[in-house]
Amino acid sequence: MNKLFLALCFLTATAFLYAQTGADVQWASHSPQSAAEEIEMLLNTSAVTYAQAARFLLEASDAMVTSDPEEAFRYAAARDWLPKKVSANEAARLDCVSLLLMRSFDIKGGILYSITKSPHYAYRELEYRDTIQGRSDPGMNVSGERLLFITGRILSQFGDVAALAAGEESAGIVPKDAEMEAAAEAVARREELAAEINVLIEEQNVADTVAEVTDEGIMIRLSNIQFLGDSAQLQESERVKIQEIANILKAIPGTRIQVAGHTALAGTQEVRLRISLDRARAVASYLVLLGARKESEITAVGYGAEYPIADNSTEEGLAANRRVEITILED
Repeated sequence: MNKLFLALCFLTATAFLYAQTGADVQWASHSPQSAAEEIEMLLNTSAVTYAQAARFLLEASDAMVTSDPEEAFRYAAARDWLPKKVSANEAARLDCVSLLLMRSFDIKGGILYSITKSPHYAYRELEYRDTIQGRSDPGMNVSGERLLFITGRILSQFGDVAALAAGEESAGIVPKDAEMEAAAEAVARREELAAEINVLIEEQNVADTVAEVTDEGIMIRLSNIQFLGDSAQLQESERVKIQEIANILKAIPGTRIQVAGHTALAGTQEVRLRISLDRARAVASYLVLLGARKESEITAVGYGAEYPIADNSTEEGLAANRRVEITILED
């Protein structure tokens, strides 16, 4: 059963979604001749097991073809596509099935999912993508009907159902309204990513640090950053901060980084520009050392005191203006 065939099964099955009754049944044969019977039996299964879900999803995603649910479960479990605590014949929870979906289809998620690879954030990712619709409990058992519907949504988002229904229209011409929708989704995704980074910053107790969306991308601002007196050498406490930020950046590969240094209003303009650039370079070099980016993927700039964000006449303002801004640039 390849993706295109499964998409056809999904389209056929939706006609039955609210006409079936929910009695538990045994899993059907998986030969092409019994596909319609399998779809019908899925619709009548009130709670699939992890083994059943694994067999169905691994074949749907082309990750593995087998008629043995137990073999599919072992394959998924060995790759950490399912939590270690679950058993093959246990009723499958929605959040754990979400993780299996994300991993078997190799779907790239947000930063929290990328770091944790947990069922909770897999569920949140599919909810955000509108793959899981309506109010759902992540701990609920997954019926065969729901498994079929979610799989169909995944395939549709990958383009298989669209290709089946639209034919040549799916060959590459994107309508204007689709472009606008994609742009809006990109903005929403950027805002969600900034929010996820702020959650990590709070969880790791990174002081005086916040992420926000700018025109250039997502900026992580480290205020009141401390260097040894009139130098570009980071204090040890600041190195710990940068280490936490580096871990976040590692989870967002494939983007360029700009590190901008800023000073408070002290000394001459020439000195401020030099110090701000030296400090930006020091942070950039440390990020490279930590493996957050390659040297070619990161740039450093110094702005001196040209762009204050607070009043330089107060101690609080001076601390806020002594900052480094790490921006994840939009390509």
